[in-house]
Amino acid sequence: MTDDYQYYPTPAALSIKAWAMFKNPHFARVLEPSAGEGHLLRPGPYQYGKRLPIDCIEIDIRKHAALRDEGYSVVGMDFLQFQSGSVYSHIIMNPPFADGVHHVLKAWEILFDGEIVAILNAETLKNPFSKERQFLVRLIEQHGEVEFLSEMFAGDDAERKTPVEIALVWLKKTSCFEQDILGSILDDLRQDRSSAETLAGDFQPPHELALPNAFIDNAVLMFNAAVEAARQAVISEARASRYRAMLGKTLGELNGGGVSSSGSDDESSSNAVKRALFKRYHDLKNRAWSSILRSTQVTSRLSSAAQKRLESDFEAVKSLEFSVPNIYGFLQGIIDQQGDIQLAMVCDVFDAITRYYSDNTVYFMGWKSNDKHRTLGMRIKTTRFILPGHATESYQHGLNWESQRLLSDFDKVFALLDGKVNAEVGLEAVFHHHFHELRIGKRISGSYFDVRYYPGIGTIHFFPTNKTLIDRMNRLVGRQRRWLPPMDGHAGAGFWRQFEQAEKFDKAFHTEVNKQCKRDGRHYRFNPFWAIKHGGESEREQGHALLTAAMHTVLANHGIDPDALLDGYQTDCLRLPGNTPAGTPLAFAS
Repeated sequence: MTDDYQYYPTPAALSIKAWAMFKNPHFARVLEPSAGEGHLLRPGPYQYGKRLPIDCIEIDIRKHAALRDEGYSVVGMDFLQFQSGSVYSHIIMNPPFADGVHHVLKAWEILFDGEIVAILNAETLKNPFSKERQFLVRLIEQHGEVEFLSEMFAGDDAERKTPVEIALVWLKKTSCFEQDILGSILDDLRQDRSSAETLAGDFQPPHELALPNAFIDNAVLMFNAAVEAARQAVISEARASRYRAMLGKTLGELNGGGVSSSGSDDESSSNAVKRALFKRYHDLKNRAWSSILRSTQVTSRLSSAAQKRLESDFEAVKSLEFSVPNIYGFLQGIIDQQGDIQLAMVCDVFDAITRYYSDNTVYFMGWKSNDKHRTLGMRIKTTRFILPGHATESYQHGLNWESQRLLSDFDKVFALLDGKVNAEVGLEAVFHHHFHELRIGKRISGSYFDVRYYPGIGTIHFFPTNKTLIDRMNRLVGRQRRWLPPMDGHAGAGFWRQFEQAEKFDKAFHTEVNKQCKRDGRHYRFNPFWAIKHGGESEREQGHALLTAAMHTVLANHGIDPDALLDGYQTDCLRLPGNTPAGTPLAFAS
């Protein structure tokens, strides 16, 4: 571990002492702006046996996973760029000692109303040579207190030891909250002649924002405008609640015959307002991040399964502050993962084709990395494959939503394999425009497949018109699943011959499996095909042993040795288009 971020985990004893500095035990929301791996957060706070929510900021992205595993929300990376402090009631921190004064002043700047506890190098306060240090000293004199402690980072519970003396600082920031809520009571009371029309007379719907032509900048401007409007609304509601309480109860309430409309006694309190602000802020941030995810060009090219995976990761991303740097960081992360995302999409469609209908695939002898892990590989047939489960009733005018989504996935993945953004004539469009013809048995052509549809039994028959793309999919998935040799491997001509002619050997392979596997009537006593897909570990091993033995026999009968190597031989098949190593982005057309 480098010391780039001056990382000194907070010892347990100091963490407990820091939390004890807080005077207000009502924790609406807590922020830790330099969280590390969460050492300072472990003592609390708790309520009814459950830990209260804590948000974290940590500049070292390698520590984010550990924080999330502990149940904390990571809302940013660079605290000095963070702006959303008004929702927090407490801030606790152990910032880098060399930059501690700036972190405390930043916390003071963004906090609306609440407490700050900070662990600083004692020299920060004892040697106030800069204007920032002098300002912090004055803040402590006017709004807080400090305790100097020695040897706190030198005990047995310190992961990184240092003899430095520390200052444990407590600050209390009090906003002009009562004035914000109550305003000028006399001014308000003078306006005692109001009708519904005059009360609403100055309301106008907001005009569309005149924003510069930059999508990300626009999104952040709109988000900030929404947050400010929500803040004003919460303050206004708190003021209304306070005035309502000052007026007293209605006659019905006084006589016990009505339900009180005054609301919670503390809904205009500081903590209640912070809770309301956080709830609205969280909702707006969720919406803002969702709009970014929906608007990226990458999302429009994702398969349904790839979208779900990205949305799962997005749960962690959307906790970040909605700012221009964080948005660019998120989008850069998608770009960095593009190769893995695209390869996973290809595997998703491959699995959809091979999962339910055994006749869609043929087997070949997998790459021999070692005897223990030797397995058969699968490849999709280039002549025809069938997908079941798409039945429709006579009154329907199209496939159901799940079937349409699957066809959309096919369109995206085969366009991807073809190096294009979209299929010129996609399967989804074929079924949309020619559903009646398909229902009566016509064969309709798209960019990559001819299709026939049998609505009664619910099967769609696909006839590939571009066998190169099927082969490209087989090779990509084969390398990803380690059925084919790595890019820098050497395979003999026998290996590639049996791979490329797998469809030719398929009938002989199944005949040999029938010889080696005993049957009761039409069914295997032990079905090796079922075992390698759905069985337990021992069943999978037994299934692979039976199938590889059958394949060895078939290949030997045709004079093929898939394990024979030619010294220095590098098959040209390794350099075919589409043989992209895992993690490398496939070619998207611009």
